[in-house]
Amino acid sequence: MKQLFENTINPDNPIWDTDSYKYAHARMYPENTKNLSATIEARSPLGAIDEIVFFGLQMELAKLADVRITEQDIDEAEDFLKNHGLSLFIPGWRKIAREYNGKFPVKIWALPEGTVVAPGVPQVRVESTDEELFWLPSFLETRLLRAVWYPSTVASRSRALKKIITSRLQQTDGSAEGVEFKLHDFGARGASSYETAAIGGVAHLVSFWGTDTVSGLVAARNFYGAEMAGYSIPATEHSVMTAEGRKGEKDVIKRILTDNPEGLIAMVCDSYDLMEIVSNVLGKEFKELVLNRNGTLVVRPDSGEPTQIVPDTIEALMNAFGSEMTEQGYRLLPPQVRVIQGDGITLESLPDILDAMMARGLAIGNIAFGMGGGLLQQVTRDDFGYAMKTNARLADDTWVDVYKDPITAAGTKTSKKGRQAAVMTAQGLVAKRLDSISPEEDALEVVFENGDIIKVHTFDEVRNRADVNKNIEGALKNAA
Repeated sequence: MKQLFENTINPDNPIWDTDSYKYAHARMYPENTKNLSATIEARSPLGAIDEIVFFGLQMELAKLADVRITEQDIDEAEDFLKNHGLSLFIPGWRKIAREYNGKFPVKIWALPEGTVVAPGVPQVRVESTDEELFWLPSFLETRLLRAVWYPSTVASRSRALKKIITSRLQQTDGSAEGVEFKLHDFGARGASSYETAAIGGVAHLVSFWGTDTVSGLVAARNFYGAEMAGYSIPATEHSVMTAEGRKGEKDVIKRILTDNPEGLIAMVCDSYDLMEIVSNVLGKEFKELVLNRNGTLVVRPDSGEPTQIVPDTIEALMNAFGSEMTEQGYRLLPPQVRVIQGDGITLESLPDILDAMMARGLAIGNIAFGMGGGLLQQVTRDDFGYAMKTNARLADDTWVDVYKDPITAAGTKTSKKGRQAAVMTAQGLVAKRLDSISPEEDALEVVFENGDIIKVHTFDEVRNRADVNKNIEGALKNAA
């Protein structure tokens, strides 16, 4: 990064990655404090979505394992924070640098990534391994919570959409085959940063295989060992379709069809007159060229009210290219033609579009979707009420409960008491006090200790745990 000013500071100093007020906490706890135990959980459903995919911590652990706090980091932070109105707890940071080679002496337990849990189930537990550095779990809250809530929220929303599509696809086509390619990630340009796109992009790929977010594929390989986690196809954009002006649009279409005689190819068709292109240019003038391709042309309507324009486009294509009836009684385009809608797709709009199609007797096999800002950017920590809370404090040799129960919140913000565990029951994973169970009952497993990663999950393992189609009947029953 080019240095624009002489007084720049190191943006990669690990000491910056917290909230300002955390710097003062080491001196605020009772003197007999020897440790803190904190957990991360999602506290509430997102509307009807009450199944949450735990995912993404491993990416942060890989970065955390690379942390080496240096004396230079401490000196820089001490001077900088004084001007910010705070002071650094120098003895603790010096100990990390000198006795732990700059590594964080903490222990982190977590559920296996890809595990699907209900709200209120602990997903991560964090404790210190040095009683003089008991404050570290709280200090690390900012980066650990951020590392979990964002990818888990994206993965959970994508999985919920997969269930919705699976349900309708089964009803109209009799099979969920190909559902992994029904929701394509168009979100890279709408994300706040390259890193956001990478983390959100790989989270989406837990349930789907289609993406244009290359950074997500890089993250899937580097952090989860996936050789290739997602796929894309050649596709036009408006700059291609309008390169020769309105009069030259047909020449562009003909050239693209001729130069791509086989395979999947997507073509945006709303640059000027969607229905003219669909019905007359593709449907008449170039009809044989489309039908004779050894592959599928995917028409992208893009503009207009999706619940109207999507079925209108499919029916216009059917008028031109014909259709067949599925055994379930819905119309399906010939295999040479399909549709993708990439505009206006959200968690709320997608099921409305599917239902509008079904109301007009159109099979869901006709359509795929592309989702941009609504996929990677329009999510918040409040979607599932994610939080990291301290549940217990080691006072001398005894763990004591730490919790809050604000009377003004009428029980909605009451936090859990005591060191927490996740235990499998007939109803699924539930929260229980760690001191009430045997150690082997705890589903939280050690994944990080004193700067080292203890457990690594592959992307195939993550996908298998989160797969909605392992139990199709259950997926259909619970789909929105």
